[in-house]
Amino acid sequence: WKKVMPRISAGRVQSVATRLIVEKERERMAFITSSWWDLTAQTDQSFTARLISVEDKRLATTNDFDSNGSLKEKNASNILLLDQGSAEKLTTSLEGKKLRVKSIDDSPRTERPKPPFTTSTMQQDAGSRLGWGAQLTMRIAQSLYEGGFITYMRTDSVNLSQSAISAARSAAQSLYGKDHIPESPRFYEGKTKNAQEAHEAIRPAGDSFKTPGELAPELTRDQLALYDLIWKRTVASQMADAKKMQARVDFDVTTSDGKACIFRANGSVITFPGFLAAYEDVSDEKSDEESDRRLPPMKIGQDVIATKFLCEGHETKPPARYTEPTLVKKLEELGIGRPSTFASIIQTIQDRGYVVKRGRALVPTFLAFSVTGLLEQHFAKLVDYEFTASMEEDLDRIANGEEDRLNWLTKFFFGHDGQPGLQDLAADLGAIDAQQINTMKMGENIEIRVGRYGAYLQEGIGDERKFANIPEGLAPDELTLQKAIELLAAPSGERELGVDPSSGLQVIAKSGRFGPYITEVFPEVIREDGKKPRKKKDAPKPKTASLLSTMSLDTITIDDALKLLSLPRILGIDSQSGEEITVQNGRYGPYLK
Repeated sequence: WKKVMPRISAGRVQSVATRLIVEKERERMAFITSSWWDLTAQTDQSFTARLISVEDKRLATTNDFDSNGSLKEKNASNILLLDQGSAEKLTTSLEGKKLRVKSIDDSPRTERPKPPFTTSTMQQDAGSRLGWGAQLTMRIAQSLYEGGFITYMRTDSVNLSQSAISAARSAAQSLYGKDHIPESPRFYEGKTKNAQEAHEAIRPAGDSFKTPGELAPELTRDQLALYDLIWKRTVASQMADAKKMQARVDFDVTTSDGKACIFRANGSVITFPGFLAAYEDVSDEKSDEESDRRLPPMKIGQDVIATKFLCEGHETKPPARYTEPTLVKKLEELGIGRPSTFASIIQTIQDRGYVVKRGRALVPTFLAFSVTGLLEQHFAKLVDYEFTASMEEDLDRIANGEEDRLNWLTKFFFGHDGQPGLQDLAADLGAIDAQQINTMKMGENIEIRVGRYGAYLQEGIGDERKFANIPEGLAPDELTLQKAIELLAAPSGERELGVDPSSGLQVIAKSGRFGPYITEVFPEVIREDGKKPRKKKDAPKPKTASLLSTMSLDTITIDDALKLLSLPRILGIDSQSGEEITVQNGRYGPYLK
């Protein structure tokens, strides 16, 4: 790890989790945004219809674009892409027009309840509904378990015991009615790869479930919030299907210049709530077709008055970053990690400085890019998703006594069946080019470098190099070439603080590749020919010192600077060893040596 940065690490699950987050950021960095416009019609019957086609050509939407910002080839010939000018022109040509009902499609829809919670689905739901991270969720669940309110919270099973099924059905019947439970109990099968299913699903404890209201006096606010989710999910899992009626109405309208347009309105009405009476699903992005709204009764051929036609511009969005819940879901889909490790893994990659949280999103740092690049180039097998999942299976077989651990470790280290082992992979560590691993090229002369003290920009080579710090809050996908040029061109923020009375030299504060610091400035020497002389190797160097974490470039004074420049300073002599005791200024602040 000296090739990248001291005190960092890799791990069977943490490195794969970091790679997933880095790959998502790479997708965002490569993504090219496109724009598209659409039209809607507001009606006098309190619903809105959306334009879906003009002259039998379907209007382009966000799903029609690829990551390069182009229309997907298979759809391009049958799609109409509106820009602002054409959308506004089309809107004007529709003014005063009525919508005529062309077709009505009513279709019933059935929605089944989800199974009871596993560890990962509990973390995902607590994240989406309560805004909690995985570690907080597990801490609250642990306290509920220790208090005897829920069953064991580290499980990948969706099974309930017979007594739990009876308790859930009894609670559903007493609260929502007999028609809200199916004739027979529901049984679920887990879909998680490498699930061990050593425990029951997470559910309220006991042979009869106490409602959240009954336990409210005994629980903290957070405990009650999580217990409420567990109770509802468990009870809902044994309830009847929800029934909805999905309605879709298409309308004809012709523009003033004779273009045939079709508008569409969608609606959905719950005809029987079933399990939704206890536990309604939460969706971050409900499509227009899924929106729960009632459309008025209409007949084919009926005219509907459009009170206003509106056009609106949109932009395609890059893939969403992982949140803690979606990362846990992805790891579970890949069969990587265990219920007991998800929360700690997510915390570890943050503690190592590989990931930071922006709101709920997990954003990789440039250090994560370096570490992932190192592993991909020199230890590709160890961060391969399938290899890591198969390793989980091997560990299960060892735990179950189906595989000899020494035999497995021997194969892993020395290799087998022509596949290299860890010994072979580690043999050429000395050949790793640290500079290449820690460098990401942006332009012809501009690079992102990852050093001991963080990421920075470098332009040029040799004595002509220029450096600029990368702002801490700037995400990798936001550091474009243009932004890099701006940062490199920005003033260095030098401040003249005053003169060091002991040397007579000017002292300035400035920002450098390793952070803010102070330094003395030697007088500039110019030769008779107007050129600067070449620096000699044995030429004296100005005294410099890094600012302490509590100091700022904007507020540091000359007195503060002189104290920093006086270090290292001898304080005295150790009476026992006879050695000097000095005060030093290190990476983490002043210390005694």
